[in-house]
Amino acid sequence: MKKKKSFIGGLLLAASVTLLIAADHIDAPAVSGGSSDITDYYAFQGEDTNNIVFVANVQGLLSPSETAGSSFDENTMVEFNIDTDGDAIEDLVIQALPRDGKMYFFGPYSPATTGLTSTVGTTTNQSNVAITSYGSTPIIQNENGMKFFAGPRDDPFFMDFARYGEIISGNATSFNNPGADTFAGTNVLSIVVEVPKSMIGGTGTINTWVESKTKS
Repeated sequence: MKKKKSFIGGLLLAASVTLLIAADHIDAPAVSGGSSDITDYYAFQGEDTNNIVFVANVQGLLSPSETAGSSFDENTMVEFNIDTDGDAIEDLVIQALPRDGKMYFFGPYSPATTGLTSTVGTTTNQSNVAITSYGSTPIIQNENGMKFFAGPRDDPFFMDFARYGEIISGNATSFNNPGADTFAGTNVLSIVVEVPKSMIGGTGTINTWVESKTKS
């Protein structure tokens, strides 16, 4: 019998393409700066062209001192959603759930429910990796043909927010070259999964998005 834990949450970010880069560092007050706040989502072909890499970053704008004391919230699950038939409904999911210093992964598998409510497929392609601590050598786990990582990383997003504000207010017409990186010196907590294309629809087109969901 499968053990299941219920989670419920809202869609924070949705986008679809086979090569995807999206960022959202300033969210609504209910999630901004919280453990469920998704800052970036990336999906791209791996160095091994037979694989696809999914990256979800959470808890953005962490200073080095904050990063050293931050960790993934054990009441928050990050779910990578994969639509293989173009109907904008997830056909497969990969779920990431932290527990006791490790990130546990489940999937890819066909979920019993879709949308805002999820159950954890605890017996489906289960893998785990020790969460890398700040300043340590990255720990990467290889299992079931997949690769996994979880831990702090330098924020990869570049944006000159001060100049952007000047442009929006009409006090400037273009960005400076070079600009000032607002995110320089800040960190995020990253969850990375590399999965063979054969496990998520072969070489066909997929749509993908990520959600964070909190335990109900």
